[in-house]
Amino acid sequence: MADIKALKADLDRRMEGAVEVLHKEFGGLRTGRASVSLLDPVQVEAYGQSMPLNQVGTVGVPEPRMLSVQVWDKGMVKSVEKAIMDAGLGLNPQADGQLIRIPIPALNEERRQELAKVAGKYAEEARVAVRNVRRHGMDELKKAEKDGEISEDEQRQYSDEIQKMTDSHVAKIDETLAHKEEEIMQV
Repeated sequence: MADIKALKADLDRRMEGAVEVLHKEFGGLRTGRASVSLLDPVQVEAYGQSMPLNQVGTVGVPEPRMLSVQVWDKGMVKSVEKAIMDAGLGLNPQADGQLIRIPIPALNEERRQELAKVAGKYAEEARVAVRNVRRHGMDELKKAEKDGEISEDEQRQYSDEIQKMTDSHVAKIDETLAHKEEEIMQV
């Protein structure tokens, strides 16, 4: 019985992890407002390797529609500029010494719809991750029943509990997606 509780706790933790990853991915989607997490996916070629942008400079939000990156090493300014342009975020950085200003353009309707589709794709990946965790849990229950550790009735009861846990996490994902889509489509 104790290992069933441990299994359920582990499944819940892993499903929560999938929801947290979704929140991080949504943080990188822009909604017309500047956010430091917008530049999280940017990788800069620095010192012979690829590094996250926040390891070569300080990212800030001086205005609602402006990001700034204070690059620590003067020789890295061009690399940071290139990395931001190549990241596919639709941003055009402007260097001013070691400070790079990045104006956030207003989103047009077509771009909003593209971002909503990307958000939907992220949400579907999170749902798949939650379902994979559920499948793992169900397999563990079937194995426990087969090995005689739990009865068939207990296996059904625990399966129902795992399904409810899965449904609740998928509902969280759907709710998060609806909120993000509303945020993206807001003019």
